[in-house]
Amino acid sequence: MASPEYEQLRKALKPGLAIPSDPPELVREKMHRIHPTRFPKDVRVATTKLGGVDAAWVDTPDSEGSTRVLLHVHGGAFVSTGVEHYVPYAARLSRPTAARGVVYGYRLAPEHRYPAALDDTLAVYRALLEAGTPPDRIVVSGDSCGGGIGVALLLRLRDEGSPLPAAYVGLTGWYDLEMTGDSARHPRGVDPYVDPEWIRARGRDYAGPDGDVRDPRLSPIHADLSGLPPMFLSCGEIDITRDDSTRLAAAAGRDGVAVTLEVVPEMIHGFHGLSDLIPEGRQSLERVGDFVKRHLP
Repeated sequence: MASPEYEQLRKALKPGLAIPSDPPELVREKMHRIHPTRFPKDVRVATTKLGGVDAAWVDTPDSEGSTRVLLHVHGGAFVSTGVEHYVPYAARLSRPTAARGVVYGYRLAPEHRYPAALDDTLAVYRALLEAGTPPDRIVVSGDSCGGGIGVALLLRLRDEGSPLPAAYVGLTGWYDLEMTGDSARHPRGVDPYVDPEWIRARGRDYAGPDGDVRDPRLSPIHADLSGLPPMFLSCGEIDITRDDSTRLAAAAGRDGVAVTLEVVPEMIHGFHGLSDLIPEGRQSLERVGDFVKRHLP
């Protein structure tokens, strides 16, 4: 049963954010409006450039002296948000994982289509290695569209023979830009933050008019995941991208990748980002922390 805090929040959330016909500029405006930029006073932020990409180190008291690094690939439907919008999110992840957070501003679609965001992600990861961070002290995480970009990074590193991070965390990730899962075709409830056709439209913004959205680096459910690091995949029961995670988990098991999957009852897309407001989000991030500490002791 959902918490009273969640039930109250659900009553306040109204559909209308994700309108498929919205142009990218309007999507950007709406998404920036719902992504706060304020963060607690005990969070330390150091802006920098990594691989030529604007980035920020995000530390909390929990990450003090830690050698763990959590490289987070932000959401925003490929077309919006950036470093300032995801400092608070990185801080939420830093606390339970006891890891130093890194967020960065990859180039946005449709001005910069695939593989621009992936190229920037790779540049940031390589910069961390060049600065002396061992790959086995890095966990890659991503939420929403950032989840798919994060898996694409792992595929690219593997295929290039480059060192892989120790683990991956996907939070209501987009792994199927065609939205063919049962959760998209037959939703179990109203998901106020996303819409299947809206995700298809944003995927096309990223892939481009002639891009193949079935490319495994755009829709990782079509990928051979062999050789990838352990995965933690979290989604909500009502989340229309739920079956992106369940099918990616099945593919990981098929390909011999250790995977932890959680489907949290009654939760909507992006509920982890509401962890300041609802216990379900906090509890899921605590489980993320347990996973990260197990694989990066």
